[in-house]
Amino acid sequence: MRLVSLLLFSATALSALGGNDEIDFRFREGLIWVAVQVRGAKAPLNFLLDTGAGVSVINLGTARKLGLPTGHPVKVRGVGATTTGYWPQHLTPTLPGVLPNNCLAVDLSALSGACECQVDGLIGADFFRDQIVQIDFEARKVRRVSASEHPEAAKCIPLKIRHGALLAPVRVDDGAQKWVRVDTGCASSLQWVTSGGLPTDQPGVPAVALSSLSIATTFTQVRLGSDTFPEVPTGLHQKEIFPGEAGLLGNGLLSRYRSVIIDWKSRRLFLK
Repeated sequence: MRLVSLLLFSATALSALGGNDEIDFRFREGLIWVAVQVRGAKAPLNFLLDTGAGVSVINLGTARKLGLPTGHPVKVRGVGATTTGYWPQHLTPTLPGVLPNNCLAVDLSALSGACECQVDGLIGADFFRDQIVQIDFEARKVRRVSASEHPEAAKCIPLKIRHGALLAPVRVDDGAQKWVRVDTGCASSLQWVTSGGLPTDQPGVPAVALSSLSIATTFTQVRLGSDTFPEVPTGLHQKEIFPGEAGLLGNGLLSRYRSVIIDWKSRRLFLK
């Protein structure tokens, strides 16, 4: 086993988006980077596409540089810590549909430090709400698609939506199938809870990571739908990362597919 460092993000749900049908992205060091031009900003802002965050986020420092009025303070739960965020922050992207009008403002300086790059915000799971969205790793595009555009060769697994989080069933080694968060804000393949029961549903509380964690890592066999992946690097957790969830399914596995389609409406995940 070895130790790796991981930063985790989560938040509760928000509203739907409309507008632009296709967005370019850069895939760098396991993360999906989107350049977002916001009115008032001299240059495009660096956002991460982060399905692990139920609500889109703008970095507090970026919001202040843009002169955005501070919203109402809200308590934000982090991994092992809490902080204050501000809701709502009103943004006006020049490309419609990339961001909701309202975001949660939170200090993302720890994430910027871990990425060694300025992170101005997160495009969260609210981007996918009531939409059918394709993440095309091959073409480096995020697209809104119609139900008729589901690829015929794609494999389909069920999705569960809980407190704005997207959950998919995963089986590790010979264990029982459990539900993990589909998290494009996680560069690793899988983060897995190894012990302890999963509690009943708890009220959703906005949360972002406030510090990095040292996590023991091993290799497991992972079954996702009908696909089996041997020797998957897997972070091991003695306690739940988020209540009621068995871990995180990250880009390390998702990017092994040419494209991933998240169909919020029909609660299905298509993998090609």
